[in-house]
Amino acid sequence: MLIDSFGRMHSYLRISLTERCNLRCQYCMPAEGVELTPNPQLLSQAEIVHLANLFVTSGVNKIRLTGGEPTIRKDIEEICLQLSNLKGLKTLAMTTNGIALARKLPRLKECGLTSINISLDTLVPAKFEFLTRRKGHEKVMNSIDAAIALGYNPVKVNCVVMRGFNDDEICDFVDLTREKPINVRFIEFMPFDGNVWNVKKLVSYSEMFHIVVKKFSDLKRLQDHPTDTAKNFKIDGHCGTVSFITSMTEHFCAGCNRLRLLADGNFKVCLFGPSEVSLRDPLRCGADDQGLREIIGAAVKRKKASHAGMFDIAKTANRPMIHIGG
Repeated sequence: MLIDSFGRMHSYLRISLTERCNLRCQYCMPAEGVELTPNPQLLSQAEIVHLANLFVTSGVNKIRLTGGEPTIRKDIEEICLQLSNLKGLKTLAMTTNGIALARKLPRLKECGLTSINISLDTLVPAKFEFLTRRKGHEKVMNSIDAAIALGYNPVKVNCVVMRGFNDDEICDFVDLTREKPINVRFIEFMPFDGNVWNVKKLVSYSEMFHIVVKKFSDLKRLQDHPTDTAKNFKIDGHCGTVSFITSMTEHFCAGCNRLRLLADGNFKVCLFGPSEVSLRDPLRCGADDQGLREIIGAAVKRKKASHAGMFDIAKTANRPMIHIGG
């Protein structure tokens, strides 16, 4: 059911737990915010676990919890506990902005959270406040240290690079990997509704790479997994690693193994594709597991070979990232 018409087996499911967030990042949502789905229309804890089990019994072995901001969901610990107990699941990960993470992470680890990604786009507090339209830089830094202290290795730090904003901090981020088990992941700026994407703001992988290698000449390529979205590197003597996610200039669609379940129960087979199908509605109307599997399988079969390319993506109607899930 999870093999598409191009032979790609989908073993990785990203589940958005909420559309709400305690930050207002400019590349994620418009300044005026977004219209949120009413709570009764969002998936309940039981519905999330039910659907997740369908995917895991069909070959998914990795689930990543996203949002919005997943840590603001009140039942996050119980969701983690139930998901981590699904037979066949090997990795339960989370992508978070880190604002509330430090105090919740000990319990989340006890509940089976095995991997953590923390979003951080600047090391300068004033720039953080400008980008996110909120305070909280110190809390994010504390969350990174808390994750390291709890034994997460590596702690992945996601950095969206934007020209004229944080492209001058690339080597400062690389320095974070010198003494700490951090995997800094530089992400090309991607277009979504409301984030005012412009190709002039895009700093390409090639440009980022040359900025890094100019200062760190011993940057060495690591062996990537065929399904990796990142190009991974190591610097001699550094505890951590450096990666580049090249969604715009060198897409990795041929090895894509990712599917997305949105907070409102819609199922999405491609981040940049506008197509969605509801799993919530048939579930609530009494569809049995076989019926749900058929809906999922049909959607996976319709998945295209690759996305349309960055200029066409920018013109294609798609939801804001806050709705899709990071």
